[in-house]
Amino acid sequence: MSAEYQAVSRYAAMWIYVMFDLPTNTKAQRKAAAGFRHDLIKDGFQMMQFSVYIRHCATGENALVHINRVEAMVPAEGIVTVLKVTDRQFSDTRTFVGRRATPPPPAPLQLELF
Repeated sequence: MSAEYQAVSRYAAMWIYVMFDLPTNTKAQRKAAAGFRHDLIKDGFQMMQFSVYIRHCATGENALVHINRVEAMVPAEGIVTVLKVTDRQFSDTRTFVGRRATPPPPAPLQLELF
């Protein structure tokens, strides 16, 4: 594979991030939010973290097709944001996972003397 092709392909391939904040107060809102997530998965998106889904697209044109599909899926309520980044930019993504804090040991029931 030539260096020129690698340079072009790293910037032609795209990643789409779909980030959303949908209300879930009523049964109808929960159903709409679940349906939206289901439709994203059906269209090839994967959950990156809660309310953030990602999808790889070979080209910018392909990314636009999926962005238009997301626009058509948006529920009546809530906010949906779409971010498109190149494969090269995506490769710089860093994910940090925190550790759960361990609870402190229980206090002794009585004073301990040495």
